[in-house]
Amino acid sequence: MSVDLLLGLQWGDEGKGKIVDVLTKDYDIIARFQGGPNAGHTLKFDGISHVLHTIPSGIFHPSALNIIGNGVVIDPVIFKGELDKLAPFNIDFAKKLFVSKKAHLILPTHRLLDAASEAAKGKAKIGSTLKGIGPTYMDKTGRNGIRVGDILLSDWKLRYEALRDKHLKMLSHYESQIDFDLASLEATFFESLETLKELPLIDSEDFLHTAQREQKKILAEGAQGSLLDVDFGTYPFVTSSTTTAAGACTGLGIAPNTVGEVYGIFKAYTTRVGSGPFPTELFDEDGETMGRVGQEFGATTGRARRCGWIDLVALKYAIRVNGVTQLMMMKGDVLSGFETIKVCTAYATAEGEIEHFPFSIEPENVSPVYIELPGWEEDLTQLTAEDQFPASFSAYIAYLEKELETPIKIVSVGPDRKQTIFR
Repeated sequence: MSVDLLLGLQWGDEGKGKIVDVLTKDYDIIARFQGGPNAGHTLKFDGISHVLHTIPSGIFHPSALNIIGNGVVIDPVIFKGELDKLAPFNIDFAKKLFVSKKAHLILPTHRLLDAASEAAKGKAKIGSTLKGIGPTYMDKTGRNGIRVGDILLSDWKLRYEALRDKHLKMLSHYESQIDFDLASLEATFFESLETLKELPLIDSEDFLHTAQREQKKILAEGAQGSLLDVDFGTYPFVTSSTTTAAGACTGLGIAPNTVGEVYGIFKAYTTRVGSGPFPTELFDEDGETMGRVGQEFGATTGRARRCGWIDLVALKYAIRVNGVTQLMMMKGDVLSGFETIKVCTAYATAEGEIEHFPFSIEPENVSPVYIELPGWEEDLTQLTAEDQFPASFSAYIAYLEKELETPIKIVSVGPDRKQTIFR
């Protein structure tokens, strides 16, 4: 049985959590394959908003199993907090939530290193979420990391202390010291590990291979967005993991030839949190309106998102890198009321216009080339079917579909799972 993938195609915050929640009824297993608590997947139903950071977005469905794959990094403290918030919903985590023994742990000192490193960069900071993600992946690739399975070993404490002491030495080299109470941080950390141990800790790749042989339907859930990929994103203003389709293979242990549908999610406009280049960013009333109407604040950091028009150069690039087979467009309702909608179709450079995503998209190297399309006034949030779309909104979707050469199968017109229209 093939594995379907669901990915963000911009700089994250596209609405992946909502779509996973909507699609889960068609799947037996939802598996997160990369990232960590720097993700913030928001689900809204029955008048309640839920923000998940590490737990897969299929957790509310009664039959679906949820797996945290080996490519994910886990902060046990944040993870326990997520579980505690879900306690009122009577979810049987011991039967519904499985954790890979190969997933790496975020230690308290990883978070301290993240904060010290970002502070040391000054104006050159990359906009880290300060969750310890980068230092944890550095230890993983440097072969120093601690994995979930290690906490079951007899020498676990020795492994922890060796890595903690290494981190403390590294912290001593930073000029601007940060204040911390390590004893308090460690007490909370070790307490949270006991909660983690109560869940099924599995050899996740074998679990998934068995599920495939049994013809189970599997959806791999990505975090962040393709333009934040450590290889193909706007480096160095990226995350530390592989956010593209390739990350599902390394983050779950599935073979490339078993990948089926690749769902790509994008907003009808573009947003970005933190630092980094953003060619279509708006600094005017239009940008302010997008942010206010779209409630553009990071689900993890609470930071205001930068807003701008849709960028087809970047979007085509992400579609090609991921091999996207179907598109889902989010937040079309936010653009209601704009007289005209701008679409970036190329970049102007010193050598002329280009339509490919170049090595650098810093403002001194590229500027957006726009076309304009008619806007729409109608409120879309109450619509329930495609034939109710205003003509200009339908024309906008048709234009994007033609330019992107990929069908737009789902259109979201609001945050609730009910505000989802299948085309």
